[in-house]
Amino acid sequence: MPPGALPGVALAGRSVDVVRAVTALRVLHVVAQMNRGGVETWLMQVLRNLDPASVRMDFLVTLAEPGDYDAEIRARGSGMIPCELRGGAARFAWRFLAVLRERGPFHVVHSHEHHFSGFILALARRAGVPIRIAHGHTDTRDLDATAGPRRRLYLALMRAALRRFATHGFAVSAPAAAALFGPRWEDDARWEVARCGIDFGAFRGPADRAEVRRDLGVPASALVLGHVGRFDPLKNHALLLRIAAETLRRDSRTVLVLVGDGPLRAAVESDATRLGLRERVVFAGSRPDVPRLLPGFDVFVFPSIREGLPLVVLEAQAAGLPIVLSDGITREVVVIPELFAARSPADAPEAWAETVLSSVTRRVPVEDAVAAMERSEFSLSRTLAPLLEVYGSPEPGVRGASPAGYARSGSAG
Repeated sequence: MPPGALPGVALAGRSVDVVRAVTALRVLHVVAQMNRGGVETWLMQVLRNLDPASVRMDFLVTLAEPGDYDAEIRARGSGMIPCELRGGAARFAWRFLAVLRERGPFHVVHSHEHHFSGFILALARRAGVPIRIAHGHTDTRDLDATAGPRRRLYLALMRAALRRFATHGFAVSAPAAAALFGPRWEDDARWEVARCGIDFGAFRGPADRAEVRRDLGVPASALVLGHVGRFDPLKNHALLLRIAAETLRRDSRTVLVLVGDGPLRAAVESDATRLGLRERVVFAGSRPDVPRLLPGFDVFVFPSIREGLPLVVLEAQAAGLPIVLSDGITREVVVIPELFAARSPADAPEAWAETVLSSVTRRVPVEDAVAAMERSEFSLSRTLAPLLEVYGSPEPGVRGASPAGYARSGSAG
């Protein structure tokens, strides 16, 4: 970092002695949009727990549409900076470099744009940003393996750019690391699994299950299958509906609650009607109160085709919910094993339904569940300090032993 720019960092309400400081650290996060997705919700928890006098986080978004968190970000004194991808790479590069020049200087550019991070970090290097981080949040290996020639060329160019221009590389899980950095990612000391920590405090205190069900329009006696996630193909809502239909055949109290929004919502609503489920499915939309809603479910059903590491499954564990999980999701997400049962997305809906019904009794008391999650490597209090250590590193790409919350490797599951 430039002389005089080594910032001290502090968590809101408590100090973290990472680097002594004379000025605020400037961090620019690059994301598509600040909606209520997993990575965006994690970034908001980080923002809420930092002292803005020590660390200022700004957000550059590549989509024009407003996001759910935009107003709160601005209210906290952080910038929301539009930089659309439209117009091609050259125009994006011109706009991005203008942001770095006019809104900086930034000490860190932290990109969450998967392989496109290679291009973003090349631009950041050109602008002289000293800490340049690529962060992988999903496992795209199956998709990448079937790419056509143009896509394969793009992937090769972006991976080469990452190797050349990234000072650090994070991934939420070992599969996400392999997807972004390649199968031999562990050979490069810059790449590591970095857990996205959660503040589990929202799960403490009494949960009003009856109030949640009244809010959702669900009978108090219902058997509630719950899911939280964006409506897109990878979340596998089509299978969710078939699982609900088969569970309803076995238990007439069954109701499916879907929390989230996205481009496939209308299609899923149409499928629910076609299957005769429209009166048994609650489309709750995007909600800011997921920790409040989760205790109102009986079983959390998550049949995704693939994920990086789904943070909502960590939240479901904190709520003490039984979880029926796709076996295509890394087992790194499992903290409380007794809550889990696994099924393949290729399994018949009937098999999923049987597993759902047999899982209902596996609930864990919330007090015990929250305590287990707060002791885990996914606790926000354990992961913030090592993240800030990287942000304030005086020697990009050079680190000692990995602090708590970070790991050189992990089981790919």
